[in-house]
Amino acid sequence: MSVLWRAKGFGREPLGPIDRCYTPGVIPKTRYARASDGVAIAYQVIGDGPRDLVWVPGWISNVEAAWGEPTMARFFERSVCDAIGSEHVSLLGVSEGAPMCVLYAATHPERTTAVILLGGYARRLQAPDYPWGVTMAQQQAFLEEIERDWGGPVGLDARAPSKVGDSRFRENWARYIRQGASPGAVLALTRMNAEIDVRPILSTIRVPTLVLHRSGDRVIPVGAGRYLAERIPNASFVELTGDDHLPWIGDTDAVLGEIEEFLTGVRSRPESNRMLATVLFTDIVGSTQRAGELGDAAWTDVLQAHHARVRDELARFGGREMRTTGDGFFALFDGPARAIRCALALVHAVRPLGLEIRAGLHTGEVEMLGDDVEGVAIHIGARIAALAGTGEVLVSRTIKDLVVGSGLTFRDRGTHALKGVPDQWQLFAAAIN
Repeated sequence: MSVLWRAKGFGREPLGPIDRCYTPGVIPKTRYARASDGVAIAYQVIGDGPRDLVWVPGWISNVEAAWGEPTMARFFERSVCDAIGSEHVSLLGVSEGAPMCVLYAATHPERTTAVILLGGYARRLQAPDYPWGVTMAQQQAFLEEIERDWGGPVGLDARAPSKVGDSRFRENWARYIRQGASPGAVLALTRMNAEIDVRPILSTIRVPTLVLHRSGDRVIPVGAGRYLAERIPNASFVELTGDDHLPWIGDTDAVLGEIEEFLTGVRSRPESNRMLATVLFTDIVGSTQRAGELGDAAWTDVLQAHHARVRDELARFGGREMRTTGDGFFALFDGPARAIRCALALVHAVRPLGLEIRAGLHTGEVEMLGDDVEGVAIHIGARIAALAGTGEVLVSRTIKDLVVGSGLTFRDRGTHALKGVPDQWQLFAAAIN
């Protein structure tokens, strides 16, 4: 299958033949089509499949900046695909893109094979007979937020509540929407979106339609999705679990599975990115007190020196830095013995800076998500690190059993309950003979 992402709208004429190949990890070439009113429309093509699916995004979009966010890139790499040089297309409209797809399908049924509306609506503002929109007061408050805060992660807390505490995602979102529109442009677009009302044409849709909506959507209430499904003839409605409005956040497999089954009649299983890895967490002991003693400027210098030494040791032992965690590090290793030796080396490497660290390690399955990683093993590693003493490298029984014969020694530190993790865990302090 294939995907075409067009920034805003689409013209009446086919876009013509084009190379539809796509290599994962490589940003597709951005091209421009000319709409009937002379507006240039940016688009990209992904894949080379028998079905053509046009992705119509909502609110703010940028066809190139999207690939800088791993969660969005993964969504498009697996998504069913779209239309280049095609006379007949399926339409996938998200949020504000949904009423646009409704209008196109009603106007050009001969060119539309199916419509999928995801987190969409028929009308943006509330009305006496339509309680699912925003009030004028809410609309004005959002416009004021845009004027005041544009450049930051505007609107994200409602659109992706599961990412509220994810600083990396918040920074990427802020960058993405900055690249999608200037402050003046987004104000104009938001005012224009408030005027959308396609309710009168819903009954004229004559193509197969699927309406998908998450039950806890905080931007577009699920009632707006039910309204669409009830008024579009023979539309199917699927209510998905979750609170996130952005479709590439949360249970994306459920979203993409419903789309794939609707268009093809089958639902494939996504490829697994799970692997066995050793997770390492480090933390500076007494960092708050030390920062207070040194002062902000001197502490910043010490912290930068700490980070440099940690990264040197990670490189020496083949560790992969995943992210910094305040004044600590989270890293992955493909071997538990090297991970332990790295942690022990780190304890000694930072002491000349007047710092003491503690470390926790565990080996288990993790799931790679682009540049990020998830899995229970990560939570276990973090909990173990929190129990480590000053200068201590604390490991799980799993790791101890895996490194028999490595020359490492272990001192039993007892059995512990790890917050949020089932069962009791036997932990050991590691050392080198």
